[in-house]
Amino acid sequence: MDETESLDALANILTAVAESPYDISLHAKHVKLAQSLEGMETEALSAMEMMIQFVAAGDDVWVPLLNFKEQSVDLETEGGVQELLELYARAEGDYLCAFEHLNFLVERHGLYVSGEQLRPEALGAVFTTSWTRDAIHQVVQKGLGHLTESHKLWDVQRDWEMEMLEAASKSEKPGLVERVKTLHLNRLGQPHPSIEDTFQSYSSFTTNYLPPQDYESLMVSASKIRGQSIRNLDRRERLETSLANTNGSLEAYQQYIGYERRAKHPDIFVTRGIYERAISAAAQRRFSGEPGAEEALRMFWTSYCDALRILEVGVDNELEVYRRAVRSVPGSGEVWARYIRFLVSRPVDALRAILDRFFRSTLTNHRKSDIDELAPVVLARGGYEKRRAEGDNEDQDALPTLIGVLESGIEMARQASKSVDPKLRMEKFLVSIYENAGVASAALDVWAAATKHSKSSYLAWLNYTDTLIKQKQIEEARQTFIDIHTKQLDWSEAIWEAWIAFEHLHGSVEEIEFCLDKVESAQYQTNMRRAKEAAKAYQDMQAAAEAQASVPTASALIPDATALGSVEAPMEVDQPAPERGTKRGPEEDEGPSEPHKKARIEQKPLPLKRDRENSTVFVADLPQGVSEEDLRNLFKDCGNVREVKITHLSTSIVATVEFYDRDSVLPALTKDKKRLHDQEISVHLAWKSTLYYGTIFDVRWPSKKFKNTRRFCYVQFTSPDAAQNSLELHGRELESNLPLNVYISNPERKKERTDQDANEKEVYVAGLSRFTTKVDLEKLFSTYGPVKDVRIALEDNGHARGFAFIEFEEAKDAQSALAANNHELKKRRIAVTLADPRVRARHKSEIGLSRVAEARNRSVRIKNLPPATQEGLLQQVLEKIAPVKRVEVFLDKQEAVVELENPADAGRLLLRTEPIVFGGNTLDLSEDVPSARQPGASHQSENALFKPRRLGPSKPKAGLGFKKSTPAIRSADATAHVAPASSSGGKGQDDFRKMLKK
Repeated sequence: MDETESLDALANILTAVAESPYDISLHAKHVKLAQSLEGMETEALSAMEMMIQFVAAGDDVWVPLLNFKEQSVDLETEGGVQELLELYARAEGDYLCAFEHLNFLVERHGLYVSGEQLRPEALGAVFTTSWTRDAIHQVVQKGLGHLTESHKLWDVQRDWEMEMLEAASKSEKPGLVERVKTLHLNRLGQPHPSIEDTFQSYSSFTTNYLPPQDYESLMVSASKIRGQSIRNLDRRERLETSLANTNGSLEAYQQYIGYERRAKHPDIFVTRGIYERAISAAAQRRFSGEPGAEEALRMFWTSYCDALRILEVGVDNELEVYRRAVRSVPGSGEVWARYIRFLVSRPVDALRAILDRFFRSTLTNHRKSDIDELAPVVLARGGYEKRRAEGDNEDQDALPTLIGVLESGIEMARQASKSVDPKLRMEKFLVSIYENAGVASAALDVWAAATKHSKSSYLAWLNYTDTLIKQKQIEEARQTFIDIHTKQLDWSEAIWEAWIAFEHLHGSVEEIEFCLDKVESAQYQTNMRRAKEAAKAYQDMQAAAEAQASVPTASALIPDATALGSVEAPMEVDQPAPERGTKRGPEEDEGPSEPHKKARIEQKPLPLKRDRENSTVFVADLPQGVSEEDLRNLFKDCGNVREVKITHLSTSIVATVEFYDRDSVLPALTKDKKRLHDQEISVHLAWKSTLYYGTIFDVRWPSKKFKNTRRFCYVQFTSPDAAQNSLELHGRELESNLPLNVYISNPERKKERTDQDANEKEVYVAGLSRFTTKVDLEKLFSTYGPVKDVRIALEDNGHARGFAFIEFEEAKDAQSALAANNHELKKRRIAVTLADPRVRARHKSEIGLSRVAEARNRSVRIKNLPPATQEGLLQQVLEKIAPVKRVEVFLDKQEAVVELENPADAGRLLLRTEPIVFGGNTLDLSEDVPSARQPGASHQSENALFKPRRLGPSKPKAGLGFKKSTPAIRSADATAHVAPASSSGGKGQDDFRKMLKK
């Protein structure tokens, strides 16, 4: 954009702003355009000043204006300082944080107190210590409601007061000591994250300035005050964490506000604080042009006004908020309506003049484009005029004014939109006024004009016909029904029902039959029209779904052998693991039923977590017209089919058939070369087609939810031969010094990934205080090297669960971080170890845990198991996530305790966000592992969940934290009572794993 175009654009935006001075989006464009032009600093300042004259502005506008004002006014005079302070007050009335104002006061006062500059006499009392103290207090009070940032303001005030106390004379100190004491106690009564620092500051202050014999009683009283604040903070910590994790999203603010509005005993201090934060965030996002920010800001202000009214904060506080609200969202009819009702309910001088000025300016200039915002304002003003007309001192001008307000509002709405208000609120109000005044013809004219403006509104037509009937104009009403019964209204059925009811009341038999015939004909025509519209919509939806579901095909060029030159030959890929047989193992055999075991119930297949790689076959060369039912019938004798997906490629039709059980894949492979619709098909393992060359069927990228260092993907072809041929691409460089590694994807092989050393870069931290935050851990471990990520486990209330994972950029930094072991954090000694699952925990931990305690530390409790759960199958599922050392299932409670290799693996399992599905049930994981019984506690109930094995008559002692041991058999018939190690058969889980390897 050249200079001429820029000036033209600036002139155009100035004209638009002059026409709509309350449109904030136009002001934002004006400011940004002026700032983007070189040499237009003066125009940019003018644009900012124009904006603050009409609407509220944020830091982007106020900070440059304040800086300019500070440089332009004479700060050596009282008038110049007051002018700047008034501008600060206006800015803080919008959204500006008070931190800039506070710094100005402290720095300016310090300039004079230190003697660096003499305080001019022209300043009067300004910047004296007493004046500055009051000014600082007022500024800090404005920002104390911000739970996470208010400490920045209060700390400045506290430090300033302490400096004044230290420099005070002996006679002045008692009063200042009492002031600082009150300052600390008031702060301890306000919830804030740094409350422990405040408490420590109060302790130091008490030690230095108050009598030693009073220290204990003073600290006890302060602890009681602090305790209530901590409880209030704990209840909101989850919401504050959500705000931090979402970067202050408006949705998170909305949830926070909802919590405060629903509180049984709301805290005015916290409630006002969260509203101010939400409003400031929404205003900033609106200025940057974020969609939905304007609507969110209007909602926040409306809710804020309602909250203050309910909490009864006082007339002055409500009035201040209303003035700020209408300046911030001048286009919100709901806010203006509440403001009008507030003014009407209070003795405000010249209220009529205020409302008239409002209607002449703001209403006509800005809200006439939105009926939903216009109607509440007109109704609020109309309600005021109606109450004046019906009051004891009847105002002769009230009724004409009321009718004029309603008529002008309806006219504005019709100019703004072709349709009427869906609820016809203003029309109903005006009609009721006309009917009460005995002007029936005027009421009919209102509805006639409404039907003329919006011919498809059934509600307007119903009100029109009802008014005709009330005025005994029966024939006119009947003719109206005849005229409109075939029109395309937004709800024709309501008109038909009203016509039928009308004829039953006022019509003859012939007129009723005529009405019913016409309605039946209209219903048929309407249904036919709707059916055509539905069919067209369905076709459009199908076309969109097919376009979205279509799979792009691609063919990679075969690289020239000479072009590869010195590229080494492809690596040998692993051969497929021996296929396991389908014969059921001993644990699956159904033995004689025992009284304490539940009967085995044959369950229907439930949607499990998919083992897609091992349970899917690929079907190619399918004939035209093949259906999902054809494929299900073909493979129905192989096993239960979970899903069939048919895909039409550019040259062929292929499908994937996924089974519930991986054992169904071997029988399915026997269908290869079978004929379907007289055409031979190909069936092979899906994973053998996963690589890189030929007709590409699918490309899958690994999840980066837990690791964002993965740099590989899976490419699936329509045949194994194409995948085999693509091995020629091994070693080829897509970018300089970045050769490809191409292998056949074998799910039975542990892959050598590019993130294989990720565990060596991560440490596991245990023993954390419940008040530990992510910031605390980042601050501690960043001293050892750059921290890539911090994952801390949280309770439902937002508190730390006691452990976390710290991931570093380099493995050497993780090794260095082990020096933090036994470091004191938040008054707790923490344990730091490498989060490598291959590292086995010792019998005695470095933080002094016993063998049993450490076994519990690396164990996880699992609930919601399906009936007849087998330990071996459960362990097989869990070992896909983390190495499992032991599994113990309790069938009567449908629970299990899983002991993993180390606490880090237990933490990974507990932190997992994806649900674990086993046997159709979503498993519930928790660290609530029951403690082992103390020796001699033999009085435990027979039905206790975690009964030690040695106390029962059937099982050896094998609880978590104990070695397996074989109990001595006391009698010959004791063998009949010894239960198997597994709950599902006569052999243990080790035998089950051996059977899987055969």
